[in-house]
Amino acid sequence: MAFQKIVVPAGEKITYRDGQLQVPDHPIVGMIEGDGIGPDISRASRRVWEAAVEKAYRGKRKIAWMDLYAGESAMERYGGNPLPDETVETIRQYVVAIKGPLTTPVGGGFRSLNVSLRILLDLYACVRPVRHYAGVPSPMIDPSRVDVVIFRENTEDVYAGIEFPFDSPEAAKIRAFFSREFKITIRDDAGIGIKPISVFGTKRLVRKAIRHALERRLPSVTLIHKGNIQKYTEGAFRAWGYELAKEEFGDVTITEDELHAQHGGQQPAGKIVIKDRIADIAFQLMQLRPDEFSVLAMPNLNGDYMSDAVAAQVGGIGIAPGANIGDGTAVFEATHGTAPKYAGQDKVNPGSLLFSGVMMLEYMGWHEAGQLITDAYEKTVQQKTVTYDFARQMPGSREVKTSEFATAIINNMGRGFNKA
Repeated sequence: MAFQKIVVPAGEKITYRDGQLQVPDHPIVGMIEGDGIGPDISRASRRVWEAAVEKAYRGKRKIAWMDLYAGESAMERYGGNPLPDETVETIRQYVVAIKGPLTTPVGGGFRSLNVSLRILLDLYACVRPVRHYAGVPSPMIDPSRVDVVIFRENTEDVYAGIEFPFDSPEAAKIRAFFSREFKITIRDDAGIGIKPISVFGTKRLVRKAIRHALERRLPSVTLIHKGNIQKYTEGAFRAWGYELAKEEFGDVTITEDELHAQHGGQQPAGKIVIKDRIADIAFQLMQLRPDEFSVLAMPNLNGDYMSDAVAAQVGGIGIAPGANIGDGTAVFEATHGTAPKYAGQDKVNPGSLLFSGVMMLEYMGWHEAGQLITDAYEKTVQQKTVTYDFARQMPGSREVKTSEFATAIINNMGRGFNKA
């Protein structure tokens, strides 16, 4: 399709062939700045990413940024349309994109743009690594024990958007159908939602989680569910997860039961343990014994709750990165909202988007640049040069603006990257 508003920069396409990402030295990467605080954190983060790539590869590699539009920026350009077709199609063609937070009204207005992007591009795995960065204030006694990667199914569960207002004809038909066919009474003033969880959706998510554990040599994959109550959706997620592990990874996985029955609780070398925990218990254990977990796989709603709750243990959602990944397409994103009261104030912590960019660099195979950012970020925080959210928790700190924080990180990578 011919693009109306999008300008393709000089560079080369990233491609995806035979299950492998092919990344040229000058890749074109789509970027949506986002709404509210989005422009502030996007511009600061972009400077840091560019500096890290320059320093790591001495000019041999460089990202060609392609501006894309969604949310308020799209509505201004596309006659009120918050998610233009060409934005979606451009991401599909160019494979990798990153975005700031987008506005989603509560209780009305247009549907969540984040959810729409995930469904339209079939970005079925929401991947959120959560770990502690040295120096970041945390409510935990020892937050360094938290180091997990959450794989949240992205397209099913209650997020499928199959729901009807209590006073709608659709809800009335569903209530009547359940009464007539199943003798189940649903109150007349009840809204109706449907929670689909499929074999297909479950297995492809668990497959991606296990592959991640194998690639990173992580010890376990835990299936998080509420199967004791929702037996045929979340209970089925658990069962299908174990089934997939046995069918496709039986030579490198063992169940927790097998670990204790056959190996005396000692994990054999080269084996990944597949286990499960009921969701409410898992929330407790993530606080009491977080080092028992490495990779977590779960349905959509549980994943939403868990990723934010675990992020709170290591400093908050403001520094929690995330990605939505399918088979050949990936969109990296800030995991927090737009915080409109801080828009344009150059005030907030860019950490969530910044580390989502680190995830993106790692996804592209540019690990050296990602590590430079992580190391420089920790050094900057340990120097107590921080944005307001950390400053109020760190006595003796120096509070700086978003842009100044980015400059401090860049300077901690080495000399020569200090332009604001």
